[in-house]
Amino acid sequence: MKKLTIFTAPKPFVDPHIDLIQRNAIGSWLQMGNDVEVLLMGDEAGIAEAARDFKVTHVENVKKNEQGTPLISSIFEKANEISEASSLMFVNSDMLLLPETKEMTSRVQKDTAKFILLGQRYDLDVDQKLEYSSGWIQRLRDDVRTRGYLHPLGGSDYFIFPRSLYKGIPEFAVGRAGWDNWMIYYGMSQGWLVVDATPSLLVVHQNHGYSHLAGDQSHQRHPETMKNLELAGGMRKMYSLLDVEYKLVDGKIQSIPWSLPRALHRFEQELQPDELVGRGPRWWLLRGVRKLRRALQRTRRN
Repeated sequence: MKKLTIFTAPKPFVDPHIDLIQRNAIGSWLQMGNDVEVLLMGDEAGIAEAARDFKVTHVENVKKNEQGTPLISSIFEKANEISEASSLMFVNSDMLLLPETKEMTSRVQKDTAKFILLGQRYDLDVDQKLEYSSGWIQRLRDDVRTRGYLHPLGGSDYFIFPRSLYKGIPEFAVGRAGWDNWMIYYGMSQGWLVVDATPSLLVVHQNHGYSHLAGDQSHQRHPETMKNLELAGGMRKMYSLLDVEYKLVDGKIQSIPWSLPRALHRFEQELQPDELVGRGPRWWLLRGVRKLRRALQRTRRN
């Protein structure tokens, strides 16, 4: 019996760097043990070959939108149909995970029936194949500590949840912004225990470009992101990790104390007119944090 099913919709394995980091990611997931199942979803170039190489399940015929982008709704539905594990984990295909992911999921699952684990990632430049030999976990932790940086609060690159949750998801395009923010909103609106696992889980994003998108542009400015926003119901449903009320510390769930960003969000959501939601104090705060992070990155690299 599988304890956890990890599923993802990879990008095409065409660009050599995308191929490298996606294979690194899959390799890290398989280090969790035989009770973890991996599903690679979609018909993009190279997915079937990667599934054969890693001896994991390839799920074909995922529904797509008019632009040919796989839909989150179909991805989640198929994972729920195929998996026999008690918990599912959607994760972006360039994310490195550690075995602690399975352990923390099991801990939370013992305490509550309806939960979502999500969190911030650490960004790291990776241009070599990772070797999962003895000591690889500590080597990765050391690498993140010296070269990586914590991504600003925003959406999430992973969601861990029981199989009974997340039915009837709108037809969001995967790999575009907005859908993950709606997932946070929806979980909180349903009264599920939405938990920021950043203090307990090291999740590493391997940096990459956006050549797989038209015009080589970030997904934040992509037309399909605007469609995701429309499907979500607008900016009032674009929740972030700032909205989450609980965190996972040493495997235990704790309340997140009051903070200025959370107070700004309450003001933005409840008091501002519709046209200013998403462009209010919280947005300016996040924008400032991003600018500061980029400046620190440049200083570090110079």
